[in-house]
Amino acid sequence: MRFFNDIKKYWSYTVRSAKAELKSEVASSYLSWLWWILDPLLFMMVYTFIAVIVFEKGGKYFPIFVFIGLTMWNFFNTVILGSVKIVKNNSATVSKVYIPKFILVIKRMMVNGFKMAISFILVFILMGIYRVPVSYHILYIFPVLVVMMLVTFGVSNLMLHFGVFVEDLRNVMTVVMRLCFYMSGIFYSISERVPEPYNRIMQQLNPAAFLIDSARQSLIYSGTPARKVLLVWGVVGLILSVLSIKVVYKYENSYVKVI
Repeated sequence: MRFFNDIKKYWSYTVRSAKAELKSEVASSYLSWLWWILDPLLFMMVYTFIAVIVFEKGGKYFPIFVFIGLTMWNFFNTVILGSVKIVKNNSATVSKVYIPKFILVIKRMMVNGFKMAISFILVFILMGIYRVPVSYHILYIFPVLVVMMLVTFGVSNLMLHFGVFVEDLRNVMTVVMRLCFYMSGIFYSISERVPEPYNRIMQQLNPAAFLIDSARQSLIYSGTPARKVLLVWGVVGLILSVLSIKVVYKYENSYVKVI
C-alpha cells in the first residue's frame, strides 16, 4: 500500500519531470524530436545492410524484424544501464527533498517508453509498406510489453540499489548488457542460426531474447508466443519488482549518506 500511495502522491511530479527531460534532450538539436525517429531508423538500415549485403543473410520482412528488436532492446538496455547511477546523477534533488527512489526509475521508463511508442508507430507504418498480414495475434503484443515493463522495473530497481554502493557496477553492467545484446537475436533469428538445444536455452532464459521473439511472432509472423514461458517471466518480473521495492524502501535513507 505504501508503494501505491507513493505512486499516486508523486505521479504529477514524475510526469512533469519526464516531459522536462524529453524537452531538454532535443533543446539544442537542429532536428529536435525528429531524432527520436531517425535514430532507430538509421540503426535499422545499418544492421539490415550488414546482414543482407555483407553476410548475405536475412529473411522475410527482415527490416521490420530488425526494427522490432532494436526498439525493444533500446528500452530494456537504456533503462537498466541508466538506473545504475540514477541516484548519484540526481543527488542534487534526493539530498534536499524526499522522493521514493523508484520514482526515478519510473520517470526513466516514461521517457524511454515514449520513444519506444514512437518506434512502434514506425513499425506499424513499415508493416503497411511491406504488406504484412494482420491477424488477432497482434494483440499478444500488449501482454508482451507488460511483462517487459515488469522485468525492466524489477531489474532497474536492483541496479539502482547496488549502483549506490558498488562504484564499478556501471562498467560491469555495460559488458553484461553488450553480451546480452549479441545473445538476444537483434539482427538474426536465434531459432534458425543457433543449433538445438542452445537456441531454446538462449530464448527462454534470456528475457530480452524471449520478449523480442514474442513481439515478432505476434506482429509480423501471425504466431502465438509461448504463453507458459510468458507467464513465467511475468511472475518473475512481478517477484523482482516486489523484492526490489522492499530493498529500496529499506535502504533508501542510507543512499544520501553514501553519495
